[in-house]
Amino acid sequence: MTEQDNTLSNYAYEIPEELIAQKPVENRQESRLFVIDKISQQFYHKKFYDITDYFNSGDCLIINTTKVVPSRLFGKKISGGKIELLFLDPCQKDDNYKVLTKPFVEIGKKIYFDNDYECEALSKTEQGETIVKFNKPDVLNFLQKHGIMPLPPYINRKGGLAQELSDFDRQRYQTVYAKALGAIAAPTAGLHFTEEIFSKLREKGVNIATLTLRVGRGTFKPITVENLNNHNMLPEHFEIDETNAEIINNAVINNKKITGVGTTSVRALESTADAVGFEEGGKTLIKARSGETSKFIYPGYKFKIINALITNLHLPKSTPLMMASAFSSRELMLKAYNEAVKEKYRFFSYGDSMLII
Repeated sequence: MTEQDNTLSNYAYEIPEELIAQKPVENRQESRLFVIDKISQQFYHKKFYDITDYFNSGDCLIINTTKVVPSRLFGKKISGGKIELLFLDPCQKDDNYKVLTKPFVEIGKKIYFDNDYECEALSKTEQGETIVKFNKPDVLNFLQKHGIMPLPPYINRKGGLAQELSDFDRQRYQTVYAKALGAIAAPTAGLHFTEEIFSKLREKGVNIATLTLRVGRGTFKPITVENLNNHNMLPEHFEIDETNAEIINNAVINNKKITGVGTTSVRALESTADAVGFEEGGKTLIKARSGETSKFIYPGYKFKIINALITNLHLPKSTPLMMASAFSSRELMLKAYNEAVKEKYRFFSYGDSMLII
């Protein structure tokens, strides 16, 4: 790692606004696939359904089965003014919920919703979050019925678009394999997969391993320090069970390709390797693990498990871009991103995909 790799401003690039995808392509697997060979430093332009060409029998694909909660909720002040809440941990068991509000809500003020639900602002945290308490139980079920998917701000859902496209976003801002409820952002690298692709992978003898990392605020929180050593990721819950740890270990032992789908999957894997990993024959194996991770991966990091990465085209100066740079190199990644702009790839959550091999 060089000093340049450790500096936030060196992860900037120019992205024309028209390349920021506002909706996904109609068929998930029709997304484009930008393939990067980090050894030869060659680029290849494919479709996502070509992903199966890069796998052989015995290889392992690791997916994050977290499921996004429609965790944006619109309410009103007693004056009638609109208030937006983003729940940061919608599956918590406590009665007091940590939310971000827009606009600011004073302590002691109430916010009113449909079905006679209301909440009161109890306190503020040092991070600018608001602690609210609801007058009724089963808030998660209320969110499931009345909430809006928490799309990032660069996807325009203003002026009523959020409600108008709510059903569409509930389907498309979710992987086809989402099961474990709790995320407030999608593991977007997995949005391109279809059941057809999984069928083809299984036919080739590819093993699918699953884990869960509840994507939270930590993944998309902006970095505000120039020296990356000083950035602290917020904790996110993850879990890998014994069955899937064994699937991954078998691939490691047999020198097979191990592909992580998304930076969240990789953070869970590497955190597990750090916490309960063990050496066997010069290789790192893992055990089942459940806990929280604040792991921040950027250039200089030595990966212990994966040898291929599926990811999306990420925001400038973002932690996912830095992980992709750690897996290849910062110079190669920025060169690839400039190429992606030139080739008019679609960027960010609803955009195209990238495979680094």
